[in-house]
Amino acid sequence: MSTGVIIALIVVGIVVVAAAGIFAARTASQGGPGLKRRFGPEYDRAVARHDGDTKAAEQELTERVKQHGSLREQPLEPAARERYLTRWAEAQERFVESPADAVVEADQLLADLAKERGFPDGAGYDEQFAALSVHHGPHVHGYHRVHHAAHTRPGSAEESRAGTEELRTAMVEARALFDVLLGTERTARRTHDTGTAAAARTDADTAEPHKQSRGGLKGRLAKGN
Repeated sequence: MSTGVIIALIVVGIVVVAAAGIFAARTASQGGPGLKRRFGPEYDRAVARHDGDTKAAEQELTERVKQHGSLREQPLEPAARERYLTRWAEAQERFVESPADAVVEADQLLADLAKERGFPDGAGYDEQFAALSVHHGPHVHGYHRVHHAAHTRPGSAEESRAGTEELRTAMVEARALFDVLLGTERTARRTHDTGTAAAARTDADTAEPHKQSRGGLKGRLAKGN
């Protein structure tokens, strides 16, 4: 075996080892703690969906990253931002008289906003949600709840009362993703704690229409009564 061949084999071996190391490092950063940090509560939902099989859940989430990780969000024009803010305010006001219709509007609003920011079309909810979870994992739980509520109708009067509370909570939690998709530095900071501050503000916003339009409904959205 010539010296040239030996050198070539050594170089190839070094390249293979280096490539294996890079692959292992990337895999490690995506798995376990890395996935938990990236996906937040969505990580736990994935584990629950796989009946506690962490390996299967992490495989699913890793596939999401591979498929949607390279997506680049598009900027949102100021006029569009104001339009979405107006639509959200209108949905909150509608909640006073028709919670179900308000949640349907919030679901559609989030789908439209995500599409405008460069995510897949909301007509394919599963794909859009998967992409959103890769980039805004800590904030997507509210969107999941709103979408589920928008496609579920309560039956009995008791279920209706419980359902109204579910709709209210869904609206509150969905505000976190709505804010972060608006793309401003201020809202990004405000929603960093996975929506707690956004939820508090939404409660205050939704309490006002009750005061103005129906005394008997005063504070239902704010206090959950």
